[in-house]
Amino acid sequence: MKFPQLNLLIKNLAFTALLLAAIVTLYQLAARHPAQWDMTQNASNSLADNSVNVLKQLQGEIKLTMYVTGQDANLGDMHRLTRDFIALYQRYKPDISLTFIDPVKQPEEARKVNIRVNGEMLVEYGGKREHLTMLNEQALTSVLLRMAHTKNQLLMYLDGHGERNLEGIANHDLGEFGKRLQQNGFRLNSLNLTLAQDVPNNASMLIITQPQIDLLQGEIDKLLRYIANGGNLLWLVDAEPLRGLERLTEKLDIILTPGIVVDPAAEEMNIPSTWALGAGYPPHAITQNFNLTTVFPFARAIDWEENAAWQHTTLVEAAPRGWVSRDTPQGKSHFNKIRDIPGPVTIALALQRNINDREQRIVIVGSGSFLANAYSGNGGNLDLGVNMTNWLGNEEKLITTQPRTVKDGAITLSKINLTIISSSFLIALPTLLMLAGAMLWWRRRN
Repeated sequence: MKFPQLNLLIKNLAFTALLLAAIVTLYQLAARHPAQWDMTQNASNSLADNSVNVLKQLQGEIKLTMYVTGQDANLGDMHRLTRDFIALYQRYKPDISLTFIDPVKQPEEARKVNIRVNGEMLVEYGGKREHLTMLNEQALTSVLLRMAHTKNQLLMYLDGHGERNLEGIANHDLGEFGKRLQQNGFRLNSLNLTLAQDVPNNASMLIITQPQIDLLQGEIDKLLRYIANGGNLLWLVDAEPLRGLERLTEKLDIILTPGIVVDPAAEEMNIPSTWALGAGYPPHAITQNFNLTTVFPFARAIDWEENAAWQHTTLVEAAPRGWVSRDTPQGKSHFNKIRDIPGPVTIALALQRNINDREQRIVIVGSGSFLANAYSGNGGNLDLGVNMTNWLGNEEKLITTQPRTVKDGAITLSKINLTIISSSFLIALPTLLMLAGAMLWWRRRN
């Protein structure tokens, strides 16, 4: 009798040892190779791809100091809420430190760094320091993106001829685009070439939009000198007279086809056919991982003369079933075989060449309205504009994938549906459970 008991004891001990070994092994694997899956509809428990990409660009410690009292009347435990949110970032970058300071108990500490409101966060990285008063992913990632810019780049935009203003609030201005660029770390400054001797040497790029009056010949000479010296350029050109910029097209060997791009696909989406839809993006650093639809109102087609000095790359191709119309369409658009030019057409073009031991980069877009305040919120317009600017500023590493679209999680039910669901859970289901229990009781009794 002893041997069977001994064998059973040995088996139990061996099983226990193997089980413990398996648990330890699984723990070691989980610690070394952590994995997780966010099953929520809006992925609310993980970061968007663009936030993760920004974190990859930041080498070294990020210090976060949260100046907040422990409890909030509406939100509850602010320390726990902040820790849970920052943990999403620490998951991808462990060297993010988080410190709490109570501005009520330690007012001197808050005063030293000019803290103004309860719940304000101080972000420190690489000698840079910024304040954050709203704690969410978009706000924090924007701050980190600005800090990821290793250069404090100056961006100039041509002014003095009725051009679109990068700091303006009118519908035709580019104020929203300018705000996004400033959030990403660029400095903006207007440039009037009637006053300036030349485009400043410290400008990383120049933006030209549609002038409303003719440029003077001396101004054109300064622009051409800037191009000849290897300056980077973003040119947003509308389907209007060039007002003296014809010499710039000759310098760049490009052809701006007269007329407006007509896109039947836009008409099918219940928007004007004169709004060309950008959905095809040939491979380029600007369009890498870019899959958002863009809208180019009143666009003009761009072509070019072959020139061995320049490398040309189409950035956006539009209207595969459309055409370039010399006449502004009235009502439903129709293709005129005699006057119109069939699509597809290029409406955004990148040029690059090596000059003066550096690479010169130019982007031409056949629609200034593409980034205007009235239209920039359509699709991925602003995101594509920022990608263009980052490329022109030699900041390819900051061209990130776009934020995910948050799905609407709300469910709308009619009164009939609500009645059916309420009746099912409050009446039918309890009744069925009671009947099932009664049947079981009856069967056991008999």
